[in-house]
Amino acid sequence: MRWDAFLEQVQERGEYGSPQEAERSARTVLALLGAHLVGQVRAELAARLPETFAVILLNPLQATEPLSPERFVRATAAWIEGATEKTAAWDVSAVLSVAADAAGEDLTRRILLQLPPGYDLLFGHPET
Repeated sequence: MRWDAFLEQVQERGEYGSPQEAERSARTVLALLGAHLVGQVRAELAARLPETFAVILLNPLQATEPLSPERFVRATAAWIEGATEKTAAWDVSAVLSVAADAAGEDLTRRILLQLPPGYDLLFGHPET
């Protein structure tokens, strides 16, 4: 996916006032996500993202343990200046739903298998 298309979708879904706000959220969320994905799944997702975001995903923030979806949102709020848990949940969903679209159904399913239960909602793919 191209840089501008990815950011436009994040900006639209997150209802951000500027591409810079969308980029800030995307950088933070993908850095946190990268700490939770390993191996081929992380590499495949990176290959479907714009290069800058792929590098962020492949060189993640360090996680000592898998974060539950709630803790992932809290961690995002801590990294985004002025964010609350409510706004961070919005940020996470905006970015992860665009990443899921870029990944496609099969890869998104494999991503979700590496994450604790509950991330399906953040990716906009509730399990049925």
